[in-house]
Amino acid sequence: MSEASPTPAAAPGRTMIEVRNVVIEFPRRRVTLGTVESSFMKLIGRHKTANFTAVNDVSFDIREGEVVGIIGRNGAGKSTLLRVMAGIYRPDRGQVRVGGRVSLLAGLGVGFNVNLSGRDNIYLYGSILGHRREVMDKLMDQVIAFAELEEFIEEPLRTYSTGMRARLGFSVASAVRPEILLIDEVLAVGDARFKERSTARIQQMVKEAGSVVVASHSFSTLRQVCTRLLLFERGRLIAQGKPHDVIAHYMKDEPPEVQRANAAPP
Repeated sequence: MSEASPTPAAAPGRTMIEVRNVVIEFPRRRVTLGTVESSFMKLIGRHKTANFTAVNDVSFDIREGEVVGIIGRNGAGKSTLLRVMAGIYRPDRGQVRVGGRVSLLAGLGVGFNVNLSGRDNIYLYGSILGHRREVMDKLMDQVIAFAELEEFIEEPLRTYSTGMRARLGFSVASAVRPEILLIDEVLAVGDARFKERSTARIQQMVKEAGSVVVASHSFSTLRQVCTRLLLFERGRLIAQGKPHDVIAHYMKDEPPEVQRANAAPP
């Protein structure tokens, strides 16, 4: 395992994602003044602001055929980095080069309209994910069957349970196989039986996609599917290497009971 090394040794296959010295900052307002004074300072353009650095001078490569996991505590920059690679966020500094069609599997059901039918929401969510209507036409039967919503697909989404919405969102998001698959904490949704099916589908997507990057707290899944892990802390890449080694590095400061719960099986 390497400590904070910016770029790992070359792996087989061409470079699919190249991240170089990327910095992402978000504005953060500091409220330190009283209401009247704050309003006056805002009026004259002297209100106090500060930037929060979500990703801090990060560099690495993802090569064809790799399955790379990203771990770190909440707020470490994992989700932000995935959105940079997906093209949702632009770096404030640095560069990201992507060498294939990208699909980000995150925020299941974001953009659903509760007043539209399940079928109409398949088209809507598909368009948000970048898929044309004719593509969704071809995938429609497959999406409905996998979500197990044949009886309810013409009903408005407001009549769906939370689990039904999650199944529909996952089914749409996982229907098209990309060249580069980015997964943000979406490793299991719905009831126990559907969780098994969704996990199996993700594992199949991992096998079929050219490269996969997955951010997750599910160490057992990461051990199964990943060839390499990147460990982030407060926006910085602090370690990378084999999953067992990086997870051990992450867990070294955790309480003993947490270490036992996340230990690899014998």
